[in-house]
Amino acid sequence: MKLSVGLKLSNSLSLTPQLQQAIRLLQLSSLELEQEIQIQLESNPLLEKVEELSSTAEHLVTADSEQDKADLTNQLNADYLPDDLPVDTDWNDIYTHQSTSMATSDFEEREDNRQVSSSLKEHMLGQINLLHFSQVDKLIAYCIVDALDEKGFLDAEVAEITASVQYLLAEIELDNDVEDDEVIAVLKYLQRLEPVGVGSRNLAECLQVQLESLPNTTAYKNEALKLLAFYPLLVANDLNKLMKQTGLNAEQLKVAIGLMKTLKPYPGSEFASSDAEYQIPDVVVMKKADHWQVQLNPDIVPKLRINSFYSGMIRRADQSADNQYLRNQMLDAKNFIKSIDERHKTLLKVASCIVTHQKAFLEQGPEAMRPLVLRDVAEEVELHESTVSRVTTNKYILTPRGLFELKYFFSSHVGTTSGGECSSTAIRAMIKKLIAAENPRKPLSDNTIANLLKDEGIDVARRTVAKYRESLHIPSSSDRKVLI
Repeated sequence: MKLSVGLKLSNSLSLTPQLQQAIRLLQLSSLELEQEIQIQLESNPLLEKVEELSSTAEHLVTADSEQDKADLTNQLNADYLPDDLPVDTDWNDIYTHQSTSMATSDFEEREDNRQVSSSLKEHMLGQINLLHFSQVDKLIAYCIVDALDEKGFLDAEVAEITASVQYLLAEIELDNDVEDDEVIAVLKYLQRLEPVGVGSRNLAECLQVQLESLPNTTAYKNEALKLLAFYPLLVANDLNKLMKQTGLNAEQLKVAIGLMKTLKPYPGSEFASSDAEYQIPDVVVMKKADHWQVQLNPDIVPKLRINSFYSGMIRRADQSADNQYLRNQMLDAKNFIKSIDERHKTLLKVASCIVTHQKAFLEQGPEAMRPLVLRDVAEEVELHESTVSRVTTNKYILTPRGLFELKYFFSSHVGTTSGGECSSTAIRAMIKKLIAAENPRKPLSDNTIANLLKDEGIDVARRTVAKYRESLHIPSSSDRKVLI
């Protein structure tokens, strides 16, 4: 075996810590990026956030304070004393105005009438505490309320509630036997409280309780109760069998169903939490002088810089631990600022490319959406497909037509009879438009929609239409059919 020394050249791919940080920041949403920046600001003393107008405001405050001090000194050094000497407090700062019969307040005092929304269970317990229930019945009512779901339905069997009440009675050493009939009696009483129908075990019972609580003079109340007796046929929308089973004609059936539509299918829906989730756009698109302009949202673009005070403490020849710490922190701060800047440049470049391809969508709507895939954008902006995928994930763009995720503008294509391509998003919009304009008595079948699209030059199969229709959460033609 012979030993020798030689040189060898090879290419290898390595991810530096700076590159790893840039890739991680690229896929963060605006909220996650804000959190990451806050973490860096708290951990790195060399990094600081630029506060706009802070220096100007500070200068104005300093100038005003110096002017006040100068005026006060001149007044105290004067040869005469003015009638009103300067004071450091004001009467109204300590003693608030009290209204009397001889004076009126400067502003109208009103009671704070802001309403705090209560949950369904709290609302029910407040009504139960006002009822003259016995101790056992009140305990049963508490257990029923505890078993309500967010829709207001009873999410437990009567036997389970009976067992729970019996266990609680044994815990407080009360020798009472509770039967299912007692639980049902309390349950029926609670169902008549507000909201009517709460505690029902299914939708049919909920609607029946609400109908029975209506005045006897309500038109077509009895006809609606007859329909509930054949609830499976009503759900299946089998109107012909309903008319045969109930003996109602088409007009009576129509009015009775209209009465049932005025009821609340879910009694607890009005107590549900209504906290809306808002998405902050990363990119804003607007049209100026017949040109679409793309820009980053200035409200979420962070402005970072190196702290001049700490950076001025760094010495080149100093090898102490403190000086080395400041150097490392300064390097990390510069790399972080550079990664943030690269993220914004890449996001703006990709968004501009998408807007260039989808100008027809911005001007005409979803039906004019062009087919676009990640590879098309990646080749145009000279980036890898994975990079484009990271940029467009959880990033939102604000357009005159609404707020969309950047992923929304990517869609597969379907061939046309003329040899061109049509976006699947545009086809979904066409299907939705055709169904919205159909005759409810004769809804369009999937095969009919496919033929109508072929007349428009779009060659799609019936199963493709069915797949797109289901993705839009639109029921089939048999479920959409209305006979009355």
